[in-house]
Parts: sequence; structure tokens; C-alpha cells
Amino acid sequence: MSNPLDIEFEKMNGESTTLRELGDSNSEHWVVVNVASACGFTKQYADLQEMSTASSVTVVGFPCNQFGAQEPGSHEEICEFTSSQYNVTFPLMAKLEVKGEHQHPLFSALSQATGSDGHTGDIRWNFEKFLITQDGSVSRYSSRDLPSDML
Repeated sequence: MSNPLDIEFEKMNGESTTLRELGDSNSEHWVVVNVASACGFTKQYADLQEMSTASSVTVVGFPCNQFGAQEPGSHEEICEFTSSQYNVTFPLMAKLEVKGEHQHPLFSALSQATGSDGHTGDIRWNFEKFLITQDGSVSRYSSRDLPSDML
């Protein structure tokens, strides 16, 4: 598997970027999470925001509407909701698909990782999380795992 930090995806404004480009010189860990605004796990935004303030961690959210249609909003609506409800300042990317026929290549690569519960393969629900190191090693966490338990 190539390093997931170098797989391109779109920002909300349509520009291409990579996880590595979103990090800074202090980044040692990247946390990638598929997010949704109307999910029982949405409260994890607060922990993810707190995690994003650590100097060595870059948190990146990927809105996805594939699970229970829980992220139907536009980019603007998603950003307004996350900012007003959870003070989110970490980057949220363009909405994409994390499983299925149109699965984004980043999530295709990430879904090869095996979680602590033994699951490998398709993303199962919103707020599934991946911790990536500079060398491209991936640790997988389920929706039920709290962001605060990842580092």
C-alpha cells in the first residue's frame, strides 16, 4: 500500500490536496474520520476538536452521507453546523464516499487496516477513525472508540 498521506482528495473549495499537505512541520500523526452532522456519534466533534489542538496532530474530517443519510447538508451547512455547535476549526474536506462502488481511493487504502476489534474492510458507520503516522502506518478505530483513546 502506498503512503495514505500522499493520496489526493478535494477540499470543500474543489482544490486538490493530500493529508501530508494539510499537516505542518510538527505533524507526527494524522487522524482521518468520516463525519456526519446528524449521527449519534456527532458529539465526537468536541473530542476531535480538542485533539486537533495538539501540536503533533492533524485532524481531517471527511463528510459522508452513506450511513442513514446523516450528512445531507451542503458544504456551507456542514461548516456552519460544526463551527456553531462544536467550535470546529480542523479542516473538513469535500463530501465523498467511503465505501462501495464509488469509494474514494483514500478510504480504499485506509479500509485495508485491521481495527482493534479485528475488522478489516468496508467502513461500517460514521465516525470510524484512522490514525496515520509519517511512515504511512495506519491504526483503525471504530465509531464507538473515543478520539481521546487514540493517542
